[in-house]
Amino acid sequence: MKYNLLGNTGLKVSELCLGTMTFGGRGMWTAIGTLPQEQVNALVKQSVDNGINFIDTANIYSEGLSEKMTGQAIRDLGLNRDELVIATKVRGKMGEGPNGSGLSRKHILQQADESLARLNTDYIDLYQIHGFDPATPMQETLEALDSLVKSGKVRYIGCSNLAAWHIVKALGISAQEHLSKFVSLQAYYTIAGRDLERELVPMLLDQNIGLMVWSPLAGGLLSGKYSRKAETNEGRRVNFDFPPVNKEKAYDIVDVMRSMADDKKATVAQIALAWLLHQPVVTTVIIGANKPHQLADNLDSVKVQLTAGEMDQLDQVSKLTPEYPGWMIERQGADRK
Repeated sequence: MKYNLLGNTGLKVSELCLGTMTFGGRGMWTAIGTLPQEQVNALVKQSVDNGINFIDTANIYSEGLSEKMTGQAIRDLGLNRDELVIATKVRGKMGEGPNGSGLSRKHILQQADESLARLNTDYIDLYQIHGFDPATPMQETLEALDSLVKSGKVRYIGCSNLAAWHIVKALGISAQEHLSKFVSLQAYYTIAGRDLERELVPMLLDQNIGLMVWSPLAGGLLSGKYSRKAETNEGRRVNFDFPPVNKEKAYDIVDVMRSMADDKKATVAQIALAWLLHQPVVTTVIIGANKPHQLADNLDSVKVQLTAGEMDQLDQVSKLTPEYPGWMIERQGADRK
């Protein structure tokens, strides 16, 4: 397991991060996982034993139960809290009233305290806004997050599912007002969904912001269970067909990865994860599982090495269709490289 600096900080996080969406299972989250505490403990132990020091959760996962079970697992296993990097999120609906969601100062401060209580910890290493809130000024959100950092309840702040202009605007406000700034972005990125590369990847590299990848197997579509010829009645996609993917293109990519996996005595999922781990912009890849063997397969992706030729082959089958202004920027900038 390698450890990478999280953006422009001195904090080191494992290149694989344990995701907790399968913990518990309430409401809509039953489609993703319904793991009881005993199995949660086993997955957390398996992850830590294999070098993972980074755990990502959110207040909305299983309506708070995921956070509670994560904290319980740390206690049950006798893990040293200070050796772990715990990340959680705020934005989603956690109450029925008009202020039960969003990124207002009221909601953020209330939810931070509730997350701390569920996790049974004195501080959150990385507190992330879970998405954009069009009703709340960005400065109000950043001021609330900054107050959490200054209070010691939060060490770093990050964001998730934002556009490049959202993040650059936030960084400008933070610089002007001397507020804590976003050090990471958690975003969807797979070899079958490379939209991030149009605007966000250049911005992340330019601003030295860490990238945490969610759903690296495209909701299980790249797990190896699916192909153009063989659908399956198992897996998350059966009950929760998300995130959106161009499946015909994805199946072309899977065909190439399957051949590559056979040559390496690896799995399709490991090739998909290894491709991400070979991307310079990626800080950590979030993996989740319902069963120990699934987690073990994902953990072994760090052992898969892809040659320059293999990376080129994967790039060719998965590359984005050129869009304006990207193709014009590339054309006009050629003489200045």
